[in-house]
Amino acid sequence: MDKDTANIRKDIYKISVDEVYEALGTSPQGLTQAQAEQRQKEEGKNLIDEKKKESTILIFLASFTHLMAILLWVGGAVAFVAGMPQLGIAIWLVNIINGVFSFWQEYRAGKATDALKNMLPSYVRVIRDGKEEKILAEDLVVGDIILLEEGDKISADARLVGCNDLQVNQSTLTGESNPVSKINDSILKNNLTRAEIPNLIFAGTSVSAGNGKAVVIEIGMKTEFGKIADLTQNMKKEDSPLQRELNRLTKQISIIAIAFGIFFFAAALFLVKEPMASSFIFALGMVVAFIPEGLLPTVTLSLAMAVQRMVKRNALVKKLSSVETLGSTSVICTDKTGTLTQNEMTVNHLWLAEKEYEVTGVGYEPKGDILKDGKKFMADDDEDMKILLTAAALCSNARLLPPDEESPRYTVLGDPTEACLGVVAEKAGIDVQEQIRTTPRLRELPFESRRKRMTTIHQLSKPVEGTVRIAYVKGAPKEVMKLSESIRINGEVEPITEEMRAEIMKANDGYAREGLRVLAVSYRLLHKDDDIPKAMSAYTPEIIEHDLVFVGLIAMADPPRPEVAAAVEECHHAGIRIIMITGDYGLTAESISKRIGIVKGTNPRVVSGLELEELSDEQLKEYLKDEIIFARVAPEQKLRVVSNLQEMGEVVAVTGDGVNDSPALRKANIGVAMGIAGTDVAKEAADMILTDDNFASIVHAIEEGRAVYSNIRKFLLYILNSNMPEAVPSALFLFSRGAIPLPLTVMQILTIDLGTDMLPALGLGTERPEKGVMDQPPRNQKEPLLTKKLIMKAFLWYGLLGSITSTFSYFFVNMENGWPAVPLARGIDPVYIKATTMTLAAIVFSQIGAVFNCRTEKQSVFKVGLFSNKQVNFGIIFEVALIIALVYLPPLQSVFHTLGLDSSDWLLLCVWPPLILLIEEVRKAWSYRKNAKNYQK
Repeated sequence: MDKDTANIRKDIYKISVDEVYEALGTSPQGLTQAQAEQRQKEEGKNLIDEKKKESTILIFLASFTHLMAILLWVGGAVAFVAGMPQLGIAIWLVNIINGVFSFWQEYRAGKATDALKNMLPSYVRVIRDGKEEKILAEDLVVGDIILLEEGDKISADARLVGCNDLQVNQSTLTGESNPVSKINDSILKNNLTRAEIPNLIFAGTSVSAGNGKAVVIEIGMKTEFGKIADLTQNMKKEDSPLQRELNRLTKQISIIAIAFGIFFFAAALFLVKEPMASSFIFALGMVVAFIPEGLLPTVTLSLAMAVQRMVKRNALVKKLSSVETLGSTSVICTDKTGTLTQNEMTVNHLWLAEKEYEVTGVGYEPKGDILKDGKKFMADDDEDMKILLTAAALCSNARLLPPDEESPRYTVLGDPTEACLGVVAEKAGIDVQEQIRTTPRLRELPFESRRKRMTTIHQLSKPVEGTVRIAYVKGAPKEVMKLSESIRINGEVEPITEEMRAEIMKANDGYAREGLRVLAVSYRLLHKDDDIPKAMSAYTPEIIEHDLVFVGLIAMADPPRPEVAAAVEECHHAGIRIIMITGDYGLTAESISKRIGIVKGTNPRVVSGLELEELSDEQLKEYLKDEIIFARVAPEQKLRVVSNLQEMGEVVAVTGDGVNDSPALRKANIGVAMGIAGTDVAKEAADMILTDDNFASIVHAIEEGRAVYSNIRKFLLYILNSNMPEAVPSALFLFSRGAIPLPLTVMQILTIDLGTDMLPALGLGTERPEKGVMDQPPRNQKEPLLTKKLIMKAFLWYGLLGSITSTFSYFFVNMENGWPAVPLARGIDPVYIKATTMTLAAIVFSQIGAVFNCRTEKQSVFKVGLFSNKQVNFGIIFEVALIIALVYLPPLQSVFHTLGLDSSDWLLLCVWPPLILLIEEVRKAWSYRKNAKNYQK
């Protein structure tokens, strides 16, 4: 397609119908079959291309070849070389289980292309060779004339050349569900987005009402729908923050493990003069000891437990790593309708000349009151109000459906703006169905964007002022007011003055500033002597819509969800910014944003889609630093906002429910789709689905995500602190040049890491969110999982306590047997074997105290409940049972070089857990008081 042809198609909305046929090389009789076949050869079929998917085998292999997996493969191999095949098999099994689990998660995620393709129809009606025929939608070509009726899905982008009361649902492109009226006239305005151009229709949308005829201007991937598909398919998901952190952690641990291995190898070889072979095996054992074999299972379990808790809080996570990404979120880009609001238009004000009513109740359920100065009014109490609400309800095509087996709530058929008119009438005591029966509709003059109003003509049940026909008109206040010559004031009809017109517009502008949508209602009694044609088919807007009696204004809004304001405040408290990106108008978006607290300033920046097009990326990034709202944006613009935020270093969560949202959902660090109102495309593109479509559920999910990251750190703290009491006995052996026999054998060290420590560590991964987790800002992305503070705490605090208890226990056994009067036992001496057994048991019992300490970072563990984590409790029972088995079962004694302990030994061991727990509780209490004093200062 050359540049001139592309420009013609782009500006096709500016020219007349006759010029459209000429520009696209077609005619009212359509293309010939030969022309259609030639064009299909040139431009291809009308299909959504499917990008080649990554090989399933490659996805499978990737689950076993990331950094942590490689480290575990190497660790297992080292165990085999060191003559410990059981250990090697155990390490490799851990790797295999995690790899299979990760692959399954990846394989299930992301099938947005299939969902997109399902949104296009299979067949379409066209005119070819002057005859109507039904063809496959994929065979459509540019220049084809398509025929449309109510309920049809639209298969390609097209320019209307004829239509009758045509309304189209464009929510796939804009996210807004209100039907859009279409015309076939040329449009000369330039300040419209593509979706706002009223003589264009788009692939993936559907006909809500009326019928029409259009000429195809774009097919396949060149349609607006195709562009969304292209953006969605080509969006490559980056590693999550957790995945990046685990890669960095793996490198850190590898360096630490290898450094310790080299150190111990050299020390054994040169200080103790051990043979090279035994020094090498000793060093390999230390390397394996420093590899956290339980890290991957802990991460998986922690994420899985969080997922289970999130399901109970209405958040369904498709990919485990998405949980922690939520915890890292620093910006939430949210749409408005249905997420922040209830997606149920609700009337909240009625304006009549010289009086105003407030309407209570929210949603489509007809429960609520009409109030004036706190006093309840019904329609029978005010004739003007009765006429206003009756006229509005009858001049409407929407229907209110009561709850049934399929839907437990009131729902609507038709335009939500019209649906709420019937609801407010019911609140005022008007039986709408009875009014429809006794005042039947005779004729409708449908809404047109040019007129900005609609009119219905009805048969009155009894004559009024000598006539039985009445026209009810509703529409834009300014347009309806212009056609009104009279106004109802306190039950009387009076000529409308300029002062009264000014009052009407003042009320309208006041409601508009609050972000409310306003409709005006008028009526006209149709008398026989008013030069009105006898045949109602001859009624036109020009004949009917003049000399109206103005009744009043009805103001409405889609109300915010009741729990959203508190959730927004919690986000601000947690240092998370919220940016509204909506397809609705800027004034409405600003009003809702202020009402629920998204923006705090009096004049936030509101940027429309057209204004966004003019901004450079540098200007956009500058705007994004302050409070900002985006309105009337296209899908690629929403994607651009998300991309720029990510370039600024933000972790971005995006909410969405429509096809138009799918590119941004895929690009986001965490895409959040709506489970009730969301399309299949949005759900497939997202990482998480809200089963209640509620913004507050995102905040709950963020809390769980933060808990996951905190739990992984608790695991690291617990695992690493046992490395210190494992290393200190070896250091005593090395630096005493063998004078102090090795207090802990390599096999016993590995018993701790792969045996006794594993289940309590996994239990820490299930810890619930700690109090205050949402009082902190999002974590710094540059801060590693393994911080200096965590290393210091693990090695020099918890590790030091464990080293003191284990070393004391080793010498305690020797003291019981005559040391220092006799030399320290060594070799095959039963005293030496018992002393190493005691060292092993002391480390295990010290870790019982440590696991309780690791459960909370700042709070006292007694405040969350000492035994409230069942998985930790089970882990402790398991490790005690395991150490008893190692100490007393002969087959295990020979493998792990252990010996039975005396009652005095067990008594000493039982002292360590409460002692270590109480020492840390004292430190936490002191730290809490210190921080409280600093906060007061």
